[in-house]
Amino acid sequence: MSLRQSICIAVAALLLASQGALADANTSPTASTGPISVKVNMARVLRINSPAATVIVGNPGVADVTIQDPLTLVLTGKSYGQTNLIVLNASGTPIADTVLEVVQNQADLVTVFNAGQRATYACASRCAPTVMLGDAPAFTQEQTQSLDLVRNSQN
Repeated sequence: MSLRQSICIAVAALLLASQGALADANTSPTASTGPISVKVNMARVLRINSPAATVIVGNPGVADVTIQDPLTLVLTGKSYGQTNLIVLNASGTPIADTVLEVVQNQADLVTVFNAGQRATYACASRCAPTVMLGDAPAFTQEQTQSLDLVRNSQN
């Protein structure tokens, strides 16, 4: 291999490394632009370019990240909002520092506001109540009690 080829390979490797260490499982390892988004109550697989030893989430109430294997992280949206994610290697050196954004799954959801009270319904083929963060406490309690009745009747 010539000196010129070696330099080209080294420059390409540096450019790839500078693009960011995090990538969505559905994208290329260098496609890390803007915040990483996940829907609330859903999980998402993230692939990283360097082995991770430690993950730190700024606000664990918003999102959770676990190490599936050294090159695979699982991101779970817990509550709406933004926080940050820092990934460290075995020697404690940061290999990624990015923003996580937890958003609402908008597909087939209808939000009803009545006298200042909010209720959410999932309306795929027909509408059914579903509990979402921000719904009125009375609505949430009613749906939880209904679910408990169904569970108890099955036992």
